[in-house]
Amino acid sequence: MNKQSILLLYLLLVAVLPASANNSTTDFMESAGKFYVVIAVILIIFTGIILFLINLDRKLTKLEYQIKDNE
Repeated sequence: MNKQSILLLYLLLVAVLPASANNSTTDFMESAGKFYVVIAVILIIFTGIILFLINLDRKLTKLEYQIKDNE
């Protein structure tokens, strides 16, 4: 699968799953205080991914400059 297909599949899942959740599940999550824990975990994971990508981009940029200098 190419990147566009994976992205489209991900976006469809993100759009469909919340729509299919019933109110009792949502109310239970909010009443138990678990809703904010789930949101916090998701934010931590995405922050980690973004920081990893920024670090990887810096390393690749540094390698590109080294290759240009050696030529």
